[in-house]
Amino acid sequence: MNDKILSVAIPCYNSQDYMEKAVLSALSGGDTVEVLIVNDGSTDDTEQIGKRLEQEYPGQVKYIYKENGGHGDAVMTGLSHATGFYFKVLDSDDWFDKGVIKEVVKRLSILHESNQDQDMFLCNYVYDKAGEKRKVAISYKGVLPEDTSFTWDDIGRFQYGQYILMHSVIYRRQLLLDCGLQLPKHTFYVDNIYVYYPLPYVEKMYYMNVDLYRYYIGREDQSVNEAIMIRRIDQQLLVTRLMLGMHDLSTLSNKKLQHYMSQYLTIMVTVSSVLLIKDGSKESLDKKRLLWKDLKEQYPEHYRLIDKQLLGKIIKNDSKPWNWVIKTGYSIAQKIYHFN
Repeated sequence: MNDKILSVAIPCYNSQDYMEKAVLSALSGGDTVEVLIVNDGSTDDTEQIGKRLEQEYPGQVKYIYKENGGHGDAVMTGLSHATGFYFKVLDSDDWFDKGVIKEVVKRLSILHESNQDQDMFLCNYVYDKAGEKRKVAISYKGVLPEDTSFTWDDIGRFQYGQYILMHSVIYRRQLLLDCGLQLPKHTFYVDNIYVYYPLPYVEKMYYMNVDLYRYYIGREDQSVNEAIMIRRIDQQLLVTRLMLGMHDLSTLSNKKLQHYMSQYLTIMVTVSSVLLIKDGSKESLDKKRLLWKDLKEQYPEHYRLIDKQLLGKIIKNDSKPWNWVIKTGYSIAQKIYHFN
């Protein structure tokens, strides 16, 4: 009989300098936590560290090697090896608050033992930006009911700065398997697909207002570094277009779920548009126009829902004054939330 309540997958690519901190933080959750170290074809000492941790924590740490396929492929590999009732992803340069992970695992265990299993379990996450004394916590207080099971009918209105990220979500493992989640190989920013795609299959949710996940920002080679995001804009556009084609939101019977998912798409289109505007080259501005043209022609229902939102109305504008407004607004949001 499996006794693991939570599987934590840690994708690792050349993570020798920080992966152990992530693993040990997950192990702080106790014996019912399973940690899956997924080595995505690293060329440094990730393998040696992973194998050592597996030996030091038998029955709790699994080391898995795979050929390089990117972050999404490592997540899917972790999912395929997981045995816990719930599943969470922890990036190798991030970590859990050691006291909070104990609380979360205890709550998951209580829910499971009382036959109150949830499809999605949510906690807060903290932007832990290097060099910044003030760490910004993203919470869902006032938006989601606390410490009780709820449905989409019970949610409030999300602000754009507090939408659900991979950092905040724990899924029921079997739900991810049953809904057919697939993440493309060798593609950045697929964490958005990981969160977005399963949402129509989620019926029961639970929120603990605790700061579980510490999201480290500061390494120059991070995928969320703005300069790198601009260089990889085609990856961001690819993920955005994949998400636009995943669900017909007009078929969703729950209007609150429909609104939240359209808001998520608005954010994806906005991020792509802002990065293209910030680059400012003719090629990038042409890509922005094409994105909105395709959105209107290929996904008219998405376009209608996005265009109903103020942010969508602002971002689709194509004049120099509006581009200045958009860049200024983005810079202000960066200072408030410290997201990259």
